[in-house]
Amino acid sequence: MLEQMGKAARQASYQLASLSTSQKNQALLAIADLLETERATILAANEQDLAQARDNGMSEALLDRLQLTPARLTAVANDVRQICRLNDPVGEVIDGRILDNGLKLERRRVPLGVVGVIYEARPNVTVDVASLCLKTGNAVILRGGKETYRTNAATVKVIQQALIQCGLPSAAIQAIESPDRELVNQLLKLDRYVDMLIPRGGAGLHKLCRENSTIPVITGGIGVCHIYMDESMEFKPALDIITNAKTQRPSTCNTVETLLVHQGIAAEFLSALSADMHKAGVTLHACPQSLSLLTGGPAQVVAAEAADYDDEWLSLDLNVKLVADIAQAVQHIREHGTQHSDAILTRSLSRAEQFVREVDSSAVYVNASTRFTDGGQFGLGAEVAVSTQKLHARGPMGLDALTTYKWIGYGDDLIRA
Repeated sequence: MLEQMGKAARQASYQLASLSTSQKNQALLAIADLLETERATILAANEQDLAQARDNGMSEALLDRLQLTPARLTAVANDVRQICRLNDPVGEVIDGRILDNGLKLERRRVPLGVVGVIYEARPNVTVDVASLCLKTGNAVILRGGKETYRTNAATVKVIQQALIQCGLPSAAIQAIESPDRELVNQLLKLDRYVDMLIPRGGAGLHKLCRENSTIPVITGGIGVCHIYMDESMEFKPALDIITNAKTQRPSTCNTVETLLVHQGIAAEFLSALSADMHKAGVTLHACPQSLSLLTGGPAQVVAAEAADYDDEWLSLDLNVKLVADIAQAVQHIREHGTQHSDAILTRSLSRAEQFVREVDSSAVYVNASTRFTDGGQFGLGAEVAVSTQKLHARGPMGLDALTTYKWIGYGDDLIRA
């Protein structure tokens, strides 16, 4: 089955690569309109997935990720329309020059070809990825989690219907509908047809793909994110940023999981932190030094365990650890971070620049919430993933990250001497 899907995707990618921007935008608008027209079908499938997930004991945070509502589906359709308004990177000349021998060289953006994406209980990802791949002339094979396979299947059928209406091959957007995990292992070996693989999920999925894939893999999306509270920062703006980074949407990968606090301000600052976290319903997981300062405060406090610093809570839980200075904060981030998003709160320009230089993450913030690491917030449109790697793409992956380039040489009957 996958061999046939791969072959069809490869064939479709040749046609997609030659489409004009207006042709691709026409197809995207058709997809957006049909998603709303066929809303009842998609929502009915989603309700079946939700019912089964509840029966299986899925957490509220993951149920929230899985759930589609009429408003959310409208927002997804509007995101597709927004992608139409973004610049099409395909065909862009990145740079060029004329060599001494007269050869005119240029680097031009072209589609990757066929992209494979493996993801978990996020049905909006189906549309985001399909739309971004279509805009960049890539075919895509999607494999969503077993928790959302009915929703994904219904959504992809709607997308394929829109493609056919526009005279495009339905194989441009395909989904592996079976929840059989063995099909994931087969996809990892489909290098004859798939050019790049993007896993969006937990550490186990990333490890599986890195160790078993014969296709280049871009990993990311695991966010053990940190905020360092410097001794020069005022409490009120700092607490507003920390509260936003922790509570605005706790189940996301750009949510702060560990707060590092300069020990010189700990006594006074932790008292204020406890009050604000109590209001927000956040449980604090405190290091031994901060535990004594937080005990007796209004917030719920437990002793932090060593493993807590390496895990994503994805919930209203926050690690609190005291550090002696910025050097110790940076060292903690290097040991426990996932190179996703980390921030410093400071009024010292020199310490801000030191933090930016020394913290090797895909997004580093000064006096801003980690929640900004997002394709939409960065002005990239919807994102296909947040890469924490260093090759090809890093951070939120928008349209440019779904392209590669080719060298083109123009000569006047030129031969090499």
